[in-house]
Amino acid sequence: MSHTTGTDVIICGTGAAGLTLAIDLARRNVAFLLIDKAPQPFIGSRGKGIQPRSQEVFEDLGVIDRIVASGGEYPVQRIYTDDGPIDQVGVEMPEPTPEEPYQIPLLVPQFLTERRLRERLAELGHAPRYGNELVGFDQDADGVTARIATPDGEQAVRAAYLIGADGGSSFVRKTLGIGFPGKTLGVRAIVADVYVDGVSSDAWHRWGEDTAGQVSMCPLYGTDMFQLQAPVPFDVDLDLPAEGLTAFFRERTGRDDVVIRSVSWASAFKMNARLADTYRRGRVWRGLQFGLHSPPFNGVHRGPGEELHRRSRR
Repeated sequence: MSHTTGTDVIICGTGAAGLTLAIDLARRNVAFLLIDKAPQPFIGSRGKGIQPRSQEVFEDLGVIDRIVASGGEYPVQRIYTDDGPIDQVGVEMPEPTPEEPYQIPLLVPQFLTERRLRERLAELGHAPRYGNELVGFDQDADGVTARIATPDGEQAVRAAYLIGADGGSSFVRKTLGIGFPGKTLGVRAIVADVYVDGVSSDAWHRWGEDTAGQVSMCPLYGTDMFQLQAPVPFDVDLDLPAEGLTAFFRERTGRDDVVIRSVSWASAFKMNARLADTYRRGRVWRGLQFGLHSPPFNGVHRGPGEELHRRSRR
């Protein structure tokens, strides 16, 4: 095991929350190490909405203009009924005020949001370290010693603080023994980023609204993809490649003119409503969920700064 000279802060997790903290530390000349066990940045859309309060944070970080340019406002929702399609305004918001300068949620796929944050971090002279996994840590009154598995072997890094921005299955939270009470919401769903023929990009297309058989296709602005979303039964095996999702879509909509050509990313998940018991133990902090969300199934959503409705991977 090799040892380093240390740093001020170790951030575990390179999602929107970890990147945001890293940018804030970088502009204040606070030394940090930003790590993630994944070999590369996350490629999925997962959270594609950016709430107004999060936009205020992005303005402060100096990235709001490039994030706005990466996506757009939510399109109309095109609801397909037995009597034909009906267009509905997706989001109605009041005019901006000095207290709330941003009122319109943005539609930007999560991977583009995080790309813009990485670009801003690079401007400040820093970059995440991928393929670096936090495998353990100990703390005392003066700091934290973290054990990190890297491509070159395990390293011990000494820091004043450790921040766990590592998601709902947080290694940091579990190691600290922090409770995560709540419940499974009884909703299972699939979400997938797909290249598809047969739907237009001028609307968020929705079939079977308010039924167990609902399915939607939302254009992912800034890309040529759509995000497919649908609730699914718990006891059904899912075929997530393009052919399987095309068959699934046809079964739900009766449309044989819509063909999914390829899948960039897909996930099946169960929805949970949970909140950590505490966000700090000594010199180790458990980070909050950042304000990215995807609109709800049956009213379930994730809001800014909440650690609610976590997705437990199958």
